[in-house]
Amino acid sequence: MIKDNWEDMLRFMVTIKLKKASASRLFSKLNSYTKQIPLYNALKEFGRIMKSHFLLTYYDDVELRQRIEKQLNRVELSNKLAKAIFFANNQEIQEGEKNEQDLTAACKMLIQNAIVLWNYLYLSEYLVNLKDVEERANAAQSILNGSVLTWRHINLHGEYDFTRDSANDDEFDLDRILALSIA
Repeated sequence: MIKDNWEDMLRFMVTIKLKKASASRLFSKLNSYTKQIPLYNALKEFGRIMKSHFLLTYYDDVELRQRIEKQLNRVELSNKLAKAIFFANNQEIQEGEKNEQDLTAACKMLIQNAIVLWNYLYLSEYLVNLKDVEERANAAQSILNGSVLTWRHINLHGEYDFTRDSANDDEFDLDRILALSIA
């Protein structure tokens, strides 16, 4: 089936690559026909080859499985952080207008990014202040194996006063952080 429809499959892919039409539009058009078109069936079969190849590689390659698991854990942590930040209203955006929904989502993302930035700055400052090179390398490796998507040290339910400096507010030494080199 793939061999018989190879020329049409190539034309289909070139159309997408040259941005004459989007892939989603072309596939929805192919999928809308009542009779299955040979091109559509050939594309599905080609996709099955790719999927089978990936599954066999995934099954055989331990490092690939570990990398995928690590990335899935990061995504899961990111989702948990978003839920922790957006704890009100059962994590539902209740605004009706699109621009209000966008603003709510952007605020949530801003808070997430601020927490991640704080964590990076704090960990970088920690590394800068370590005097022993071996201890610094071990700490850096621990940080690489961990995640900056943590928030247990952040008070998400408290009151915030931004009108005065905090008593425990230390400035980060950005010059030292930027000059940090871990060999």
